[in-house]
Amino acid sequence: MRAFTYERASSVEAAAKAAASNRDAKFIAGGTNLLDLMKLEIETPTHLIDVNGLGLDRIEKTPEGGLRIGALVRNTDLAAHDAIRKDYSLLTRALVAGASGQLRNKATTAGNLLQRTRCPYFYDPNQPCNKRRPGSGCSAIGGITRQLAVVGTSKDCLATHPSDMAVAMRVLDAVVETVRSDGSSRSIPIAEFYRLPADTPHIETELEAGEFITAVVLPAPIGGKHIYRKVRDRASYAFALVSIGAVIQEDGAGRVAVGGVAHKPWRMEAADMELANGAHAVSAALMADARPTEQNRFKIDLVRRTLGAVLNQARS
Repeated sequence: MRAFTYERASSVEAAAKAAASNRDAKFIAGGTNLLDLMKLEIETPTHLIDVNGLGLDRIEKTPEGGLRIGALVRNTDLAAHDAIRKDYSLLTRALVAGASGQLRNKATTAGNLLQRTRCPYFYDPNQPCNKRRPGSGCSAIGGITRQLAVVGTSKDCLATHPSDMAVAMRVLDAVVETVRSDGSSRSIPIAEFYRLPADTPHIETELEAGEFITAVVLPAPIGGKHIYRKVRDRASYAFALVSIGAVIQEDGAGRVAVGGVAHKPWRMEAADMELANGAHAVSAALMADARPTEQNRFKIDLVRRTLGAVLNQARS
């Protein structure tokens, strides 16, 4: 791990300004992803800005009937919160599926959303990777791709987003609240928060330099049956080959998002409209633009089969 300087941010505005003034600075809270990447020298910040003391660790009701989740709420506390378990149980299910208890105790809401997309080549500094070093090439293309993306890919990247929580947030139409380095704030719908790789896979979100996440807002509860199903190579602490987050109403209508198949949680409202027509129709809409490799083509069928299990569970 390389040497770095360190400061504790005194306010959200100060944190954003400090990050914007140093292009090699990084925010740190739980550090469950960042510290691993620093040890491998994949991330090499020269300055760390500790944001743990900013008081963003509360879950509060909004005037619209939803919930505002502070950026520093730990995953354990979020999953166990009474209102989340009662009205947004999809989120609890996704969080519990995502990591060990020890990691959930440290990981934060904002940090979970900002996990770097995963690929074995991204984690190997000896291999070219456009996410680590733009323009160096993508080792996954022509390499081992079994776990990688099948839709939304580009000639420059096949990585998948690892967050289970983000899949649930996409189903729930969450909104990410931020503060920019000039002190202004904005709200970014989760549907617009993540970017597809295109020719800039190293840019993963719509955040600007120094922009700091302060909260994630959930709209008023939508009811229905909340289901999260994760298919992986081993039963615990593995990233999804395919995951399905769904909220299904009694009349069969609902919302579906897929994890493990793209650079971001994958949801298409047109696919939601096909729920009454069954898993084949929904998966066909979701995977219409898929460009799988020979090694991960099975994921398209796995999406359909997992959707079928989810819809059967919703009817039970």
